[in-house]
Amino acid sequence: MSIQAGDKIPSVTLKVMGEKGPQDITTDDIFAGKKVVLFAVPGAFTPGCTLTHLPGYVVNADKIKAKGVDTIACLSVNDAFVMGAWGKSQNAEELLMLADGNCELTKALDLVMDGSGFGMGLRSRRYAMIVDNGVVSQLALEPTGAVDVSSAENILALL
Repeated sequence: MSIQAGDKIPSVTLKVMGEKGPQDITTDDIFAGKKVVLFAVPGAFTPGCTLTHLPGYVVNADKIKAKGVDTIACLSVNDAFVMGAWGKSQNAEELLMLADGNCELTKALDLVMDGSGFGMGLRSRRYAMIVDNGVVSQLALEPTGAVDVSSAENILALL
């Protein structure tokens, strides 16, 4: 069963692109003692993610943070190099671009999408969640092919 409101985020190590290359970051580092908006996409540089999902969070970052959010994080089952390059190409400096390259957090959340039919392997389902001190308070899980309930505008309204 996938993660739900009221559940704690599992302890997993992810990667971010640092000045000297990929660096480890744990879910405890990200969520402990903070209010975080985490949204996940099936793939960096893919059309729906690049044209619709990520830009909404970039444009609304200040409004989201004004609602008491410490961190806005974007997660994808891609490597840190890809997530770093995608973030730069989309002017997403205000966002934490998280690489779940081994699909560990995505599997632990039970939010895996099988994109094998598209040559993409295992990926994350599209979702957004509000996490308070490591506990999910809101989860907006998209049906396949949609970018609606997990949009920045919808999450902003839930804050």
